[in-house]
Amino acid sequence: MAEPIIIMDYDPNWVVTFRKLRSRIGESLGDLPLSIDHVGSTAIQGAAAKPIIDIDVALKSLTDVAKAISALEEAGYKHLGDLGITGREAFESPANLPAHHLYVVVLGSREHARHVRFRDYLRRHPETTTEYSVLKKSLAQKFRNDREAYTEAKTAFIEAILRQAGGTE
Repeated sequence: MAEPIIIMDYDPNWVVTFRKLRSRIGESLGDLPLSIDHVGSTAIQGAAAKPIIDIDVALKSLTDVAKAISALEEAGYKHLGDLGITGREAFESPANLPAHHLYVVVLGSREHARHVRFRDYLRRHPETTTEYSVLKKSLAQKFRNDREAYTEAKTAFIEAILRQAGGTE
C-alpha cells in the first residue's frame, strides 16, 4: 500500500533544506547546470505542501543531459527516466538526504517553464496560494492513499493558473 498523502502548513525550513540540497547537487554537477531551481509548493511562502522539496536542474542543452545523469548517479541518485513527461528526467534521491524530487530539464523547456511560471504566479498572488493550499488539504483527505487521483484532481486548478500566468505551452 502506498504511503498516505500528507499536506503540511508552510515550513520556512523548506528553503533552508533546498539551499543545502542545491549546494550538494551543484558540487556533483560542476558547471553543467545553468540554474538549480526550487520549484513546487515548498518554494512558495505560505503554501501548504507535501514535505518534499522539488528541484529542477536546468541545463544549457539536451547534449548535457547524459552527463548530468551520469554525475547524479555517481552522487547516489537513481535515474527513473522521464516518468511519462517528455523533456524531464526524474531521479530518486539518496536515502541519506532530506526528501526531495529532482528533475533535470533544459533551461526554458516546456516543463521547466511550467514549474517556474506556476511557482512565480503563486508567489505574487497569496490569495491564490491560500486557495491552492485549501484545495490540496481537501484532496489529500479525500484521496489519502491514491496519489494518482490526488494529482489528477489538482490538474484543472494548475492548468487554470498556468493560463493566467501566461500560457501552458
